[in-house]
Amino acid sequence: MARCDRFPLPKGWPRTIKSSVLHAVSLASAAMTTAWARAARNRRPRVQPLAELERANSEIALLKEELRIKDTRWSRVPPRRRPYYSPIQRMRILRLKAARSWSSAQTAEIFLITEETIASWLRRIDEEGEHALVQTPEPVNRLPAFVGYLVRWLKSMCPQMGKVRIAQVLARAGLQLGATTVGRMLRETGPIDEPGELVGTEEALPASLRAVKANYPDHVWHVDLTVIPTAPGFWVPWMPFSKLQRWPFSWWVAVAIDQFSRRVKGFALFTTMPASSDICEFFDRLTERTGSKPRHVITDKGRQFFSEEFKSWCRERGIGLRFGAVGQQGSVAVIERFFRSMKDECTRQISVPLGVLAMRRELASYVIWHNEHRPHQALDGKTPAEVHVGVVTVAKSFEPRGRWPLSDDGECERVGRLSLELKFIDGKRHLPIVELKRAA
Repeated sequence: MARCDRFPLPKGWPRTIKSSVLHAVSLASAAMTTAWARAARNRRPRVQPLAELERANSEIALLKEELRIKDTRWSRVPPRRRPYYSPIQRMRILRLKAARSWSSAQTAEIFLITEETIASWLRRIDEEGEHALVQTPEPVNRLPAFVGYLVRWLKSMCPQMGKVRIAQVLARAGLQLGATTVGRMLRETGPIDEPGELVGTEEALPASLRAVKANYPDHVWHVDLTVIPTAPGFWVPWMPFSKLQRWPFSWWVAVAIDQFSRRVKGFALFTTMPASSDICEFFDRLTERTGSKPRHVITDKGRQFFSEEFKSWCRERGIGLRFGAVGQQGSVAVIERFFRSMKDECTRQISVPLGVLAMRRELASYVIWHNEHRPHQALDGKTPAEVHVGVVTVAKSFEPRGRWPLSDDGECERVGRLSLELKFIDGKRHLPIVELKRAA
């Protein structure tokens, strides 16, 4: 057997070793993604779960490396100069210490504090009052503080929701709040930890930018394509500095959405960029399944839609084809805004599946949540399903203040205590359903 040290290193090796490391890591990542994707299509029952487990372990290892880098930087700061943990965070640290059976030394090492600090928290854990060193997020009796607690708790459970979305969700559950009030409550300190940066809110499309005005459901449909990466990015250190936009590195998704109601009519999943024939087949299946077709279709000038095949398909079925103006802001804003919401609220909140059936289930769950449970700013807080069928179902308002007069229309109910309950579509925590009920 030949010895490895007999082979000379390439000329100039020390000068390229660091860039070679980046190339090797990126190549290994692409190879592993390809292997996991092939396993996702394997029909043997044990292959797919093992591949998903290996992919999850790889993601956990990368997250641990991120935390290790951040912790190394913070560990260089003297303990007395680091930012303090809030009273609620201290209680959460102690609760995690008890759940994981950590010693004070282990807890201090993990959270970059000293053992004396942990010991001080434990000695003073039973202190009461607003100045207690350790506090729990208990509901309060006064209505403004109680509402603030609900708002901050909802934001902590669903961080992708902005202030307008939270206000509309609570209004549908029976608690009327303004977006500015929600924003003020999120900025205030309270039982729930301070939230991070708010997500941008959805705005209605200005009427001046609409090429065709939708007057009723299924009058105007918007259709477009988007790319959903299976990993956080496409970058590689070699030319052309990007992975191929195809499976297993990304999915292509075609979506049709009704402009009047913002209801998603359907979607199709592709492993590569679809051709015009694929789009025509998608429309055929969609119109047959829904039993309806639009009078106008608006899309961009992609080669799938600008081809003669798709134009002929629309003419044969009496559908007017309109194209968004190239470079004009807002020309296809309805479908582009949906893609932004879908990625922010769904695909960027999960590990994007590599299997076709699993990816279809993820998108189908989001479409159900988007159509039936997600309030829209462009629809004044209504859901697309309500606007599409013309029936709005809003919960009766609750009034927990005993001396506050009730309205004469009977739409408000007096209650003693309230509780906010969260349910999730198919158990997915990024797709919440909010309900406000009487507390037992």
